[in-house]
This record gives sequence, C-alpha cells and structure tokens, in this order.
Amino acid sequence: MSSSDPHATPTDPDQKTSGQDKSEQRQPRFRVMEYALILKPRVMSLVVFTGWVGLMMAPGTIHLDTAVIAVLCIAVGAGASGAINMWYDRDIDQHMARTMNRPLPAGRLNPWEALTFGVALSLGSVAIMAASVNHLAAILLAATILYYVFIYTVWLKRRTPQNIVIGGASGALPPVIGWAAVTGDVGLGAIALFFIIFLWTPPHTWALALFRRGDYENAGIPMLPVVAGEHETRRQIIIYTVLMIISTAVPVAIGMSGWLYGVGAAALGVEFMRRAWRMWKTEDEAAARPLFLFSILYLFLIFLLLLADRGLSVLLGA
Repeated sequence: MSSSDPHATPTDPDQKTSGQDKSEQRQPRFRVMEYALILKPRVMSLVVFTGWVGLMMAPGTIHLDTAVIAVLCIAVGAGASGAINMWYDRDIDQHMARTMNRPLPAGRLNPWEALTFGVALSLGSVAIMAASVNHLAAILLAATILYYVFIYTVWLKRRTPQNIVIGGASGALPPVIGWAAVTGDVGLGAIALFFIIFLWTPPHTWALALFRRGDYENAGIPMLPVVAGEHETRRQIIIYTVLMIISTAVPVAIGMSGWLYGVGAAALGVEFMRRAWRMWKTEDEAAARPLFLFSILYLFLIFLLLLADRGLSVLLGA
C-alpha cells in the first residue's frame, strides 16, 4: 500500500508491519541469509562430511592446506548445485508445503540472482580444485555438479519415478572426490563408499515421498508413491535396504575397515531393516517419517564408524 492511498494512515499497524518487513528484507544480513538458504545447507553438511571421510579413508597423505581446500571446494560445489536446482525448480516449489517458503518461490530472492550465484560458485569451486588439488578431483567435482543439474534436476526429476535412483549418483560422488584429492585416482575403496550412498538414497528419499506424497502430487512430480502407489514404494524400500546393508559390508570384505566398523555397521543395518519392515507390515504412512529421519542418522553414523575404525587401526598400529 503506497503513502498516497487515501485509506492509509501513519498509525495503521498493518502498514507499519509490512513496511518494517520489507525494510528488513532489504538489509544485508537478510540478503546473506537468503543466499545461504539456496545453498541447501542441511544437504550440504552431509555431502561435506562424506567427502571428508572419503579423503580421510584414502591411502596416502595430503597436506593439511590442500585437504581443507578440497573439502571447501566440495562444499561450495554442492551448494552451487543446490542453488541452480532451486532456480530451476522454483515453479514447482511454490506448490509444495515443504518448499514453498524457500527464498525463490517466496519472492525474497530474484531467480537470476540465484542462477548467477550458483553458476559462479560452480565455476569457482572446480577451478580452485583443479589449481590447488588435482585435475581428477576437479573433473569429478564438475561431473557431480553437471549430473545433478542436467541429469537429475532438468531431465529425470519431472519425467520418471526412477529419478532419485539414477540421479542418486551425484550425491554418492563426494567421497570419491575426497579420495581422488589424496590419491589422484579412484580406488576400490572409493567405489565401495560410492555404492553405500547410492543404495542408501532410494529408501531415504522414498520414505520422505511416502509421508509427503500430497506435496509431490500437487507439484506434478512423478515420485514412486504417486506413480506406482504406496505398496510398491514400500516393497522397493525393502529391496534397496537389503542391497544397502550388503554394500556396507564391502569395506570389511576388501580390508579397508575392521571389526569396529563391521560390528557397528551390522547393528545399524539391523535397526534400519527393523524400521523398514515395520513400515512394510503396518502400511502406515506415519511409519515412513521415523524411517526417513533415522536414515539421515544412519548414513552419518556409517561414515563416522569408518573414521573411528581407521583411527583405531592407526592407534593400534602405532
């Protein structure tokens, strides 16, 4: 409402509040907050952690400064992917309760600002990785960003219920990048870490899709519960949970990790399967939410166990 509106008065509390809100949104600290939000910080934190674990698990040594740069580049690249994803998905985000308050659909940030920000961070992170770490790590980082943006976001997400199965490869690459930062190649251990995350992604994401099914229907996204139904989604979650648990045994099988990781991973696998089986048997939408929340903790603990086991081996070896 403008000051020339005959119905407006200086003491109108609604007008005062609206003016204050707009003024606050223009302040630099709010702008910084909006830019931070489009980087998907919660997703970025798990990506950075798995990338760091990949770096720590790799054979060989790396200078501390180089390691820090590599992890920062992984973080910035992940954030850049998130920003470009939010730019592209702003039209469907406004129809989902989970995403409608993001900076772009809520109108707090200009779409071209988000796109420019994301592209600049993408180019910068890859360039710095190439100059300061090594070229293979930079190529893998670039491939991760391009895969997430073009293969998952643009091509798969709105076209197929297998979007997160195929698109999950991008989220599984950070530990491979970390590994390559140390070794300059991709070893068997890096591939093992890749498949743990790759096979974890479907049960994690489909659990979310089960209790957020209405959101995806409103946005027209063909997630598996929308296209194939809840029963088939639960069945697929069980299948991928079994495959994921098997994949977590590979680090022990190839000698990359020992008993501490093996026992911990087995216990976590039992708990994951217990929750998935409960969801399958009860066919209760509410059971999917606890599984989704536990899946985040599960992946964090699996990779934490890898680090702890490596630390124990170094300690005993010393």
